[in-house]
Amino acid sequence: MPRKRKLLAQLSALQNTSSFPQVNAVEQLNTTPGADPSPKSSKYFVTEKRNSPQLQEDFFNQPCVSLAKSFLGQILVRKLPDGRELWGRIVETEAYLGGEDEASHSRGGKQTQRNAAMFMKPGTLYVYQIYGIYFCINVSSQGEGAAVLLRSLEPLQGLEAMRELRSASRKAPSRLLKDWQLCNGPSKLCQAFGIDKAFDQRDLTQDDAIWMVPGQDPPGEQDVVATTRIGIGNRGEWAQKPLRFYLRGNRFVSVVDKKVEREMAARGHSPGS
Repeated sequence: MPRKRKLLAQLSALQNTSSFPQVNAVEQLNTTPGADPSPKSSKYFVTEKRNSPQLQEDFFNQPCVSLAKSFLGQILVRKLPDGRELWGRIVETEAYLGGEDEASHSRGGKQTQRNAAMFMKPGTLYVYQIYGIYFCINVSSQGEGAAVLLRSLEPLQGLEAMRELRSASRKAPSRLLKDWQLCNGPSKLCQAFGIDKAFDQRDLTQDDAIWMVPGQDPPGEQDVVATTRIGIGNRGEWAQKPLRFYLRGNRFVSVVDKKVEREMAARGHSPGS
């Protein structure tokens, strides 16, 4: 009690001064001798904490094909300037292997100002523009000039904000987008998550506006479809290589390959088995 009376007297003496000493004095009333004296609940000392673990550099530091498969089921998080968070489960990816890959922006090992992020440390974002309008987001992996394209997400949180962003990016008024239409394609994904060229060369392990967290129940090998990439044109044998991966049976995937899925079923690879 003597200690409490002394602190109350200090508080009374400070009433005509600035508010910050008053807050500190009030906080001291709620501490015990020998305890950590730092404030526990004052609004002046709030520190932001993330409620979920973040994928770190060791996750991204793996070969390109391995990373493309490992991304499936993981969660991309985007924090908007107004504080809202958008969450989406990765359900479709494509691997681009670097110099030897004729469909890659880094084919021949050529490094340019545009593709510089592909040569940076694993976990670096490579964002480029197509048709002068749309954006696509990739993540660098192991391998010189290798990166993984994020093709589709399953929206989990912040769907209304995603609709707002998609609507703002569309020129003509249109009907309300359904959940499965929000992120089922690389450019749609970027629109829904507010991702543009400003995100190029950002580090997924360090950035405050975009990061990844582990998903629950990672898919098994029987749940992953490996098929050809989309929209790469005439790239010889590289147009036929099975470097696109997606979660079998997931309705948020942009394009399904029914032939490959039938072949998997014939081999006894049923989803979830």
